Amino acid sequence: MKHLAIIPARSGSKGVKDKNIKLLDGKPLMAYTIEAALLSGIYDEVHVSTDSLEYAEIAKNYGGKVPFLRSPVLSGDNSSTWDAIIEVIQKYESINMDFDLITLLQPTSPLRTCEDIKKAYDIFIMKNANSVVSICEVDHSPLWCNTLPQDLSMDNFIKKELLEKGRQKLDTYYRINGAIYMFSKEYFMKHKNIYHQNCYGYIMDKYHSVDIDDEMDFLIASTIVNKNNSSVN
Repeated sequence: MKHLAIIPARSGSKGVKDKNIKLLDGKPLMAYTIEAALLSGIYDEVHVSTDSLEYAEIAKNYGGKVPFLRSPVLSGDNSSTWDAIIEVIQKYESINMDFDLITLLQPTSPLRTCEDIKKAYDIFIMKNANSVVSICEVDHSPLWCNTLPQDLSMDNFIKKELLEKGRQKLDTYYRINGAIYMFSKEYFMKHKNIYHQNCYGYIMDKYHSVDIDDEMDFLIASTIVNKNNSSVN
């Protein structure tokens, strides 16, 4: 099998300006994901999907491949990452490069490691899966959430049986953490859906599941990276 990692890194962003190349402890954000993909040793190509020549050069400096730029029509705020993935697959096919396994690795998950990628791949092989998606435990059970009426009344906000049961006895809930989406190219191109038959979760801890969407997330990631570097030094 031939394996392709795709790192989506369009230019511009609203939550954090130029987020994908913003320096995190002196290194562009996207570089953490490029390096993790390369260190995993499972990819024949680590592609950075970007609409920017500047981003492309930065990606290449860290070992990413950018044989073509993302189309402008797929580079807007409302553009679908999955449509960009399809474009990458088709453009590689047009230059006679075909892949069996595709992994979407978002640069907004800089704490995801090469070991996380390898463990997700182990599950993919062991389960003979169509897809493996990284998840983590939610901070708070959704059972402790509800809507509020206009008068802010909390009558019956939490069901009585839940209050009697206690928080520690509730089932564990998980969420998609955005770090790893690994799937069969054939399956994805056929169904345009990776959450269907023979899809499995790879559980990551909260520590490595930081997903940068705004300045607060960036601050959290920066604090963790600085702490990691201090412990190494």
